[in-house]
Amino acid sequence: MTETTKQEENATNDELHPIAVSNDRLAQVFESSARRWELIVYPSLFAFIILAAYGFYLIFNLAKDVHYLAISVDTNMTVLASNMQSVSDNMGQLSANVRTMAVSVESMNRKVGTLEPMLTNITSMEKSLNSMTYATHHIGRDFSYLNHSVARPMSRMSQFMPW
Repeated sequence: MTETTKQEENATNDELHPIAVSNDRLAQVFESSARRWELIVYPSLFAFIILAAYGFYLIFNLAKDVHYLAISVDTNMTVLASNMQSVSDNMGQLSANVRTMAVSVESMNRKVGTLEPMLTNITSMEKSLNSMTYATHHIGRDFSYLNHSVARPMSRMSQFMPW
């Protein structure tokens, strides 16, 4: 190498030296920063993976439970449909029975109309019973007066009788 090349090389080394130092410093700072981030990121990533697996487990179980629920609802709907058919049949029978009752009540209404003369007879019987009650009450009162009238003299006479 020639002298001029050596001088040029030394000049470039002197000029590159501050840049090399700053590059070394940047590399050291970056490595320490990367280590700090590794202490945060890797455990966080591990926790995220665990939580994602647990979330998948929960969603899988939820899907399985919803499947069993759908099967149960389907079975119960079949039973409910047959019961609804029975209710519909019974409602038809109930409707027919109510029609029969309506005809019977109409017939009873006509028969009650024929009982109107009996109502007048019952009214006259009620009046007769009232007068008989009044008469019976007076008979009882008269017997009470008779008992008071006869009892005093008879009590004195009873003292003389031997029996």
